[in-house]
Amino acid sequence: MPIIYHDISALQAALQSYRGHQNDSQVGLKRIALVPTMGNLHDGHLELVKIAKQQADIVVVSIFVNPTQFGAGEDFDSYPRTLDEDVEKLATVEADYVFAPSIDEMYPVLPPPTSVLAGAITAQLCGQSRAGHFDGVGIVVSKLFNIVQPDMAVFGQKDYQQLAIIKQLVRDLSYPIEIIGAPIVRAADGLALSSRNQYLNAAERQIAPVLHRELQYMVQKLKSDDQREQDFGSLLAETHQRITEAGFIIDYLEIKTDELEVVANNATASTVEHKNLIVLVAAWLGRARLLDNQLVTVNQSF
Repeated sequence: MPIIYHDISALQAALQSYRGHQNDSQVGLKRIALVPTMGNLHDGHLELVKIAKQQADIVVVSIFVNPTQFGAGEDFDSYPRTLDEDVEKLATVEADYVFAPSIDEMYPVLPPPTSVLAGAITAQLCGQSRAGHFDGVGIVVSKLFNIVQPDMAVFGQKDYQQLAIIKQLVRDLSYPIEIIGAPIVRAADGLALSSRNQYLNAAERQIAPVLHRELQYMVQKLKSDDQREQDFGSLLAETHQRITEAGFIIDYLEIKTDELEVVANNATASTVEHKNLIVLVAAWLGRARLLDNQLVTVNQSF
């Protein structure tokens, strides 16, 4: 069973024993991995821990519902908090430590007067409808990096924009941390696993896999010969219509480069210079805001 810490100082003291001491050859250094979560864990989270276990000696899983990344009217108060069940699940994948701090422990002053801003990358996609969200992500991830001082950290690719922002943060703030992006874990019908999937009622759960199927359709079209002269805007428009007709309210549906650079709507598969693309979608289905994305390499023979 993983050891649970609620206090920053206690966790740091426990981890210090794995770091060794300068000029002490008797103490072996251990590679420490961090898996940040907001809890209510599912198989996608457990896959992150499994990847961390393959890469590191010690795995710390943080469980903290971070208030700074929730906007007004969002589900901070109702977000499921299931610490006991989470710890039991983490025991099955051999996580070593759980860091589950209180809000007061993480933020002596709330809202915190210090900001960690990520620039233009935050102004698109989720950042357009969730003002301040990534500022909150920036500060909580920075704090977790400083608290745990891991050698590596694992994040899921379902939150593709968040992963890109964290990579930028590590680069720009010179954190000596390797960031690993883990592939999306899906249900058998293709729905990307998410804690917010539980907001779906039975009828909505039957509809939800449409999102993944439509992204797959777009990927196939982008790779196909008959798509090479059709502009991306037309493909987006027809897919947008089908997703909407299925019952979703679309926040965004976009084609970008894998570095989240803008691709013009009048671009085609035969004219785009950057061949590594990503199709991203966020859409509401009832109370659930669902995210998904698909990477695609356009046929290089064009």
